[in-house]
Amino acid sequence: MTHLDQLESQSVYILREAFNRIEKLAMLWSLGKDSNVMVWLAKKAFFGHVPFPVMHVDTGKKFRAMYEFRDRYAKEWKLNLIVEDCPPYEATDPTLPVNARWGQRKTLGLRAAIAKHGFTGIIAGIRRDEEATRAKERVFSPRGDAGQWDFKDQPPEFWDQFNTDLPKGTHLRVHPLLHWTEIDIWRYIRREGIPVIDLYFAPGPGGPGSGKPGKRYRSLGDEDITFPIDSKATTLDEVITELESTKTSERAGRAMDRETEDAFERLRAEGYM
Repeated sequence: MTHLDQLESQSVYILREAFNRIEKLAMLWSLGKDSNVMVWLAKKAFFGHVPFPVMHVDTGKKFRAMYEFRDRYAKEWKLNLIVEDCPPYEATDPTLPVNARWGQRKTLGLRAAIAKHGFTGIIAGIRRDEEATRAKERVFSPRGDAGQWDFKDQPPEFWDQFNTDLPKGTHLRVHPLLHWTEIDIWRYIRREGIPVIDLYFAPGPGGPGSGKPGKRYRSLGDEDITFPIDSKATTLDEVITELESTKTSERAGRAMDRETEDAFERLRAEGYM
């Protein structure tokens, strides 16, 4: 097996375990590269059909290209799509930094969506290499009844034995991409031919790309707090080549990540995706 085969096999195993052992399950779909890979893996795990709802917790502030992508591929992939809106900015914690409060809208929106639909497990596309706090996660991560995450008290996971025998009221987050890296994601997208949004590429002869000369988006979030990086990568091959040597953080274009060191950890502890 190749490295990508091993990653795929592990993720398929995690998805099947989650579906088999969690009573009411949904998958988050942020429309970015990681969650598109996650949906693709779910289709592979269940023979072309995703057997649980795919949920977009919508801030209403995404790029137009992201909404167009969602509407197109929800139909093409025959997904059971749930769209839930986030509460307004005014409902967030005023003690958080400004941009982190925009991020908290998603935390509150997800919490409300879980309560509304009664989901006992949520599949999310986070990776350990993406952000320092996420490196503390487990594959099957228990949360409190309001989505709280105690990063100091995480269960051991030896030999791919995942604990789902938890006290009543405990909610589970499942992370089938935790063991992947950013460059793994892009190499898998290239191998599998997985569609992604043009914003990930600088403008080139093959398409519109980001629409910003010499720039592309490396991570996608809300349009007004997500910024492109300097890049001439117009194709998958060029993106991968760029990543093989870059020293820039993947989330360098996220305004929220530039704020106080503990803001992201506070959001994660509350239940941020």
